[in-house]
Amino acid sequence: MASVSSSAIEDRPDRLISFSDGVLAVIITIMAFELQAPDGTNFAALAHRWPRFLVYLLSFTNIGIYWNNHHHLLRATDRINSVVMWANLHLLFWLSLIPVLTEWVGRDYRFHWPAAAYGCASLGAATAYFLLVRAIISANGSDSAVGRAIGSDIKGFTSALSYAGAIGLAFWSPWAAYAVYVAVAAIWFIPDRRLARRDPGGSPG
Repeated sequence: MASVSSSAIEDRPDRLISFSDGVLAVIITIMAFELQAPDGTNFAALAHRWPRFLVYLLSFTNIGIYWNNHHHLLRATDRINSVVMWANLHLLFWLSLIPVLTEWVGRDYRFHWPAAAYGCASLGAATAYFLLVRAIISANGSDSAVGRAIGSDIKGFTSALSYAGAIGLAFWSPWAAYAVYVAVAAIWFIPDRRLARRDPGGSPG
């Protein structure tokens, strides 16, 4: 039986997909473990927990959006290299910060720094995803499925600029920053059809 070369193994995105799926599943699990039951049995006790639940819902949605688009991105990718692998780790690093920031914002949502820190992690993740896409296009060529699908990526640039603006807004009003975070999540809630159409196992879009 012929042996499989290390470069051939590196070219396949399958292991990267499995590894990333596992990390994102752990991130969601950690956030779920940080949720706490109300201290009492009346509405006042439940209302006291609502801010934490809403922040958890936002973070869960964001992680889900990244998982969905990351899935389609790598499924549309023919080959990866070490640059793509490091770019993927860079993305996972920023996403791994979301659980602790979710806890911080849920506890101290009225204050400026938690709201700004959440925006910094969101901006970091958005930038890392952009770099991952560029690394994949570099590895596969601008005429590859990903290269043709992404194009100028106006949606990605808009999201990054929105997060950057929200960080500044957080020091004026944390609520204004939260509104921006929700708005960005809303525009990404529907999976990126540019990649889904080129995913051999995805929706025709």
